[in-house]
Amino acid sequence: MSTATVDAPGRREVRVNSTKKAWRPWGAIAWICALLFFAPVLWMVLTSFHSEPNAATNPPSLLAPLTTESYATFFDSEPWPPLINSLSASVGSTVLVLLLAIPAAYALSIKPVEKWTDVLFFFLSTKMMPVVAAMLPIYLVAQYSGMLDNISFLTLLYTSMNLPIAVWLMRSFLAEVPKEILEAAAIDGAGLLVTLRRVVAPIALPGIAATALICFIFSWNELLFARVLTGVVAGTAPVYLTGFVTSQGLFLAKLCAAAVVVSLPVLIAGFAAQDKLVQGLSLGAVK
Repeated sequence: MSTATVDAPGRREVRVNSTKKAWRPWGAIAWICALLFFAPVLWMVLTSFHSEPNAATNPPSLLAPLTTESYATFFDSEPWPPLINSLSASVGSTVLVLLLAIPAAYALSIKPVEKWTDVLFFFLSTKMMPVVAAMLPIYLVAQYSGMLDNISFLTLLYTSMNLPIAVWLMRSFLAEVPKEILEAAAIDGAGLLVTLRRVVAPIALPGIAATALICFIFSWNELLFARVLTGVVAGTAPVYLTGFVTSQGLFLAKLCAAAVVVSLPVLIAGFAAQDKLVQGLSLGAVK
């Protein structure tokens, strides 16, 4: 569509206003990347509904008959204790992380201490050490304290592992809380705990939800420490999942079925908190 205007006698200026937007490939690229990341998950779900002989064919059989035999085998193997252990350790550690991270982040953002950037770097530097490097000291501490194969020790360990990243995230979220609201709460006589519970927490709720979900996912998916520090009593779902890998017989369909079931709590939590997660992770991105 074009429009013509006259600026001076004998001279005509033509302005062209196009209603068509230039095609940008970013949307298509995003969809392609999403499908590539989702393809293994879809393949895992499809394989879980195949029989073991069909799941082990090469090339894979896409049109093989579907069956729920692998899921029946999984639930017949009594998976509830490991699932309950994972849920207890993940939820317990997430609650402890939030109780410790919110006051720490409050001190580093709203009431900044001296050299707070060095404090944040120290927190984050603890995540740079390889996990294997700390395995032997942690194992010896658990052994001498009688805490091997104990879900409480695993909960404390997950709390210490997730606390640095939680403090880092919550600091950025709490920095967006308006100082005027805090000053008004202080004038009204609100103490620190009241301010955190009734003023800061409702405003930073999206960030708290995002942090909680991230810590829950990290705790739920952790395998190495759970594999070394637990046994029969406190074994978690990822440890139980590795038990389906055997050197004899076919196991791919049962392994995929177990992986689907073990992944469901994280998927359900992410879906339930997706609005808060997106809002929290994007908090402060746009001024």
